[in-house]
Amino acid sequence: MKRVESRIGVLGGKPVIKGTRIPVYLILELLGAGLTIEDILKEYPELTKEDILEAIKFASKLAKVEIIDAISP
Repeated sequence: MKRVESRIGVLGGKPVIKGTRIPVYLILELLGAGLTIEDILKEYPELTKEDILEAIKFASKLAKVEIIDAISP
């Protein structure tokens, strides 16, 4: 991922859009709340459409990660 990074000193290591303090989860929450990519770009002009699309791809990859050890009650 060229546009998503995680650094210890930025938001506790949560994935953000490179060069910003805008976390991937915020972009996903905004999309989930019904905002369009265009709406998000108006609210966060430092972002590009490619940043938002890469945030979605990043989240998609995380959702595909298999859990090795099942959690037992």
